[in-house]
Amino acid sequence: MSDIKMVIKHSLSTRQSISPPEPYYNPHVEALPKYNSGLSLAAARAASGLTQIARLASNENPHGCSPGVMQAIDAVELWRYSDPGCELLRATLATKLGVDPAQIVIGNGSEEMIAAASRGFLTAGSHALTVTPSFGLHEIEPLAVGARVTKVPMTADLEFDVPALELALAQHPQVFFLPSPSNPVGPALDTRELARVIGAVSGATLFVLDEAYREFTSEAIPDGLEMLRESALSYVVLRTFSKAFGLAGLRVGYAVCSSPRIAKMLTAAKTPFNVNALAQAAAVAALQDEPWMEAAVTRIRDERERVSQSLRQMGLRVARSEGNFLFVDVARPSTEVATQLLKAGVIVKPWLEPNYQSFIRVSIGSSAENDQFIEALRRILQPGF
Repeated sequence: MSDIKMVIKHSLSTRQSISPPEPYYNPHVEALPKYNSGLSLAAARAASGLTQIARLASNENPHGCSPGVMQAIDAVELWRYSDPGCELLRATLATKLGVDPAQIVIGNGSEEMIAAASRGFLTAGSHALTVTPSFGLHEIEPLAVGARVTKVPMTADLEFDVPALELALAQHPQVFFLPSPSNPVGPALDTRELARVIGAVSGATLFVLDEAYREFTSEAIPDGLEMLRESALSYVVLRTFSKAFGLAGLRVGYAVCSSPRIAKMLTAAKTPFNVNALAQAAAVAALQDEPWMEAAVTRIRDERERVSQSLRQMGLRVARSEGNFLFVDVARPSTEVATQLLKAGVIVKPWLEPNYQSFIRVSIGSSAENDQFIEALRRILQPGF
C-alpha cells in the first residue's frame, strides 16, 4: 500500500472513532416557537380524502385578483432580474399615499418588513412589545435576535386594552408591534384609542403599526398612517397586497416609514432582489384597478356579517372583526374542532396561544365555502340539530 493510501486510511479510521464536533446553533433561533401556518390544499385533501376543500385558514381573498394583474404578469420577462429598488412600485405607492418614495420599502410580504424592523432596531437583551393573542411573527422575529417580548392581553371582551398598553409603553420598549385590525382577533383601534396609544409612545420607541387588513375596515376606523404623520414619532406602517388585493401567492407588502433614515435601515436589513418581477408588476397593476379590490372587499364584508350572525345563532362567542376573518370561541379544544372540520373538507386555524386554545380563526371565503363551514361546524357542535 502506498504512503498516501496509508495516510488516508489512518485519517478515516481516526475520524470514525471520534464524534464529529457539533456546529454552533444560535440559541435564540433554536428556541423559537413554531409559526402557526395554515394547512396547504394538498395536505388537506390527503388528510380528508376529499377534493372539495374550503380553504379558510390563511385570510386569502376568495375572489382572486384583478384581471389586470394577470395581464401584467404575462408581460414580465422572467429571464431578467427584478428591479432591486422596486422603483416603479414605490413611486406608484408614494403618489397614492402622498409620501416621499424614499420613505417606502417593499418587502417579500409585509412579514419581511417585520423581520427587517427586528434586525434593524433590536439586539440581544432589548425589549419588544406587542399584544396577545398575537400575529406570530410579531413575537418570533424579535425573539430571533435575542430580544425579550412583552405581550399585553386583549380585554375579557376581546378588545384592545388601551390602559394596559399605556402602562407597558411607559417602560420604553425599543420596538412596539401593534396590529390594527388585530390578527387574529379582529377589532381595530378607533380614533380616540389610537390617539391615546400614540400619545403613550415615547421617542425611544419605534412604533410598528401593522395595517395588513386596512382595506376591510369600516369608516369609523382611522387611517393609522394619516394619524402618525401628524405626530413626531418614529414609526413604520405595514401594509400588504396579500389580503384585499388577492396577491398572497406572490408575496409583496410594504413599509411606510416616518423618515428616509428608518427606511434605509429596513432596506439594509433585507436581502437584495427580495421582491420578484412578477410580484412587482402585479402590485402596480393591482393599484391601477382599485375598483376591483373595493368590490371584492364589499362582498367579503357582507359575508363576514352573515357568517358572524350564523355563528352567534349557534350560541358561539364571536369577536368583533374589522378584517376578513372571525375569531370564534368554540368552547372546547380548538385543535379537536379543527381536526373534525378538516374531515368535512374545511381548513381553519386552531389558535394555540395559552388562554385562547378554545378559539379558531376562520377566514371569510366565498358564499359556498362559508356555507360549507357553517354546516360542518353545526354538525360538530350540535349533532342532534
